[in-house]
Amino acid sequence: MRKYLFGSGLFSALIGGVTLLRGLRDSDERFTWRTALAWASWGITLALAIGAIVDTFRAGRGHLVAGDSPASGDEQKLLKKHLRG
Repeated sequence: MRKYLFGSGLFSALIGGVTLLRGLRDSDERFTWRTALAWASWGITLALAIGAIVDTFRAGRGHLVAGDSPASGDEQKLLKKHLRG
């Protein structure tokens, strides 16, 4: 499970969220549409990172994943890797 939690996609999404929180806390400015877009972008990035982790996990267990997944086509390789240890 450690390999999933410390993946670069999830790690960068979390760091981006911390950066947005700091900017919101330290700023005396109003909440603008640019801030809303930044938060929406962060949410999409986090969702994509979590989706990639779920697809890799499922592919490693031998399940089929969607064709647009980063793990698509590698199911057999990931299953063999999982079975080896």
